Amino acid sequence: MPFNGLTRGLPDLETAPFRALVPPTHLDTHPPAAQGRGMLDRSAPSAPTLPPAAPRGAMCTDCGLSRLEGLARRCGTACQFTVPDYPAAQRRVHGTGEDDPFFGPRVAIHRARMRDPLPGAQWTGLVSALGADLLRRGVVDAVLTLAAHPDDPFRGVPVIVTDPADMAQARGMRMGFAPLLALLGPAAAAGHRRIAVIGVPCQVHALRAVEAELGLDALFVIGTPCSDNTTLSNFHHFLSRLTDRPGDVTYLEFRADYRVEIRFRDGAVRTVPFLDLPLSDLPDDFFPLTCRTCTDYANRLADVVVGYMGGDGDQWVIVRNDRGAAMLDGLGDAVVLSAPASKGSRRGAVAGFLANTERAAGGLPLRRMPRWLRPVVSWLQPRIGPRGTEFARARLEMKAIEAIVHLRRAAPGRMRHMVPDHVWALAAPYGLAPRAGERAEGSDAR
Repeated sequence: MPFNGLTRGLPDLETAPFRALVPPTHLDTHPPAAQGRGMLDRSAPSAPTLPPAAPRGAMCTDCGLSRLEGLARRCGTACQFTVPDYPAAQRRVHGTGEDDPFFGPRVAIHRARMRDPLPGAQWTGLVSALGADLLRRGVVDAVLTLAAHPDDPFRGVPVIVTDPADMAQARGMRMGFAPLLALLGPAAAAGHRRIAVIGVPCQVHALRAVEAELGLDALFVIGTPCSDNTTLSNFHHFLSRLTDRPGDVTYLEFRADYRVEIRFRDGAVRTVPFLDLPLSDLPDDFFPLTCRTCTDYANRLADVVVGYMGGDGDQWVIVRNDRGAAMLDGLGDAVVLSAPASKGSRRGAVAGFLANTERAAGGLPLRRMPRWLRPVVSWLQPRIGPRGTEFARARLEMKAIEAIVHLRRAAPGRMRHMVPDHVWALAAPYGLAPRAGERAEGSDAR
């Protein structure tokens, strides 16, 4: 996602206009009675009307589970922000294998790009290509993902995709929470028993918690990293701080050269150095507490994870198990894989991040770099700063620090259950250690 400095293809589809598929109250009404149960729907992408979310409090990201009849009761145990048990969940999903202290379970990590980048994709279209390939080969009947709302390219609409070509409508980045898992109901009603889900960590965690109760014949999970999400209105306010025509922005991405790229409807492109972003001027509640205290940036329970934080200009793929390997292998020569690079040192950057995060959590103003010095540092960052795998490790340590510091301030009673051991381990080199009552008994075994 954009604000962390690390984040997420096919030609435009002219024959199935998406606007007609999105009812104006697509998140506010109950779905109609299921029709044709047991028969596969091979129509254009479906954006079914979804029931409203059940009230769950400030730590709910509305993954969609609370909207599912029969599974809403599982919110308290399935949610990433209650009592997560990552070691047990990882063994259940991936089996016993290498558990990288930074990146979690893995069988391979690649720098990756599509040989022919897909038009309109956020990077080169690897996520969209994976979903389309599963449909094309008949491995799955449907892909559950987010498409762009016709009135706002950054607003995510949960859709069920059954035609490989329609994955074009899912390309790009979305902001704000979206009840992706609420699609499990309509998908089951349409007879889809072999599905793929493209989701962020909080959605994937809840999905894995209820996987055994879904009665699926096959489930493939394509994950993307996620962090520092915000509401659509907040995001558009942020855009208004970057440009005098925020309504024309169609693309925003943090690049590996420490610059943000902004694209406009008329084809214009603008880049902004990280150091010139107005992040320090944003209000305290700009980012929800959930996103500031996420402990699973790397999406540990997905079969394969596609992001860019270790890509050094390309995309970056973590293959976590045999299902993930089979998905990537399915693309054959269409995807170019290479070993990830690692350059620079992260230590100073992470230590500085800790100092500023503690100041912000304590209500103190952030230390700002003098304006005259910013061009110099902006020039140095892509040359001597952390890059590739070192950049990825820096970001994961920053997320661990951010989660501990903000949760300790805002919801200390949640720490003993919400902060897993792998997060404490990432923060330990920077002097952050659990205080009395902040770690569950016997947590070393969890």
